[in-house]
Amino acid sequence: MIIEIQGPFLGKAPVCEPILRSLPLWFGIEASNRQYIRDINAMPTFIGVINDEASGFLTLKRHNKYSEEIDIMAVKPNMHRKGIGIALLSKAEEYLNQNGVEYLQVKTLSSKHADTNYASTRAFYLAAGFRPLEEFSNIWGEQSPTLLLVKRLESNQQNRLS
Repeated sequence: MIIEIQGPFLGKAPVCEPILRSLPLWFGIEASNRQYIRDINAMPTFIGVINDEASGFLTLKRHNKYSEEIDIMAVKPNMHRKGIGIALLSKAEEYLNQNGVEYLQVKTLSSKHADTNYASTRAFYLAAGFRPLEEFSNIWGEQSPTLLLVKRLESNQQNRLS
């Protein structure tokens, strides 16, 4: 299986929305989904393609010249654990390195919530080199405690030390 990562693009909500909607266990709040769709149209988005079919995507949100965030990342359920997520992340990191960004962050559901789907999400990010920074109860509400994970983009760190 050959994974092709395309982008970054703006305005790709028509391609990404079906993927987003195929994941109601992660993205089941309609108001949030509508915001994600707006974000996909306005923010840099990478698309993972297999056999000419979009199978996943990752959208970045810029905070400042040092830090960007994975606003949303989604992979079709039947394509989980096939390398698409890590390929999307690698391409996004390459793009961020080229643009001098030092830190990548992502928010996900904290382990204080017993959702097994988000346990696998946290495991993915930890395996990809992200580290927990802080937990919040005021971002998504007390019923959905938020974990902020960060990753220092190594090539930029090495460049500053040279």
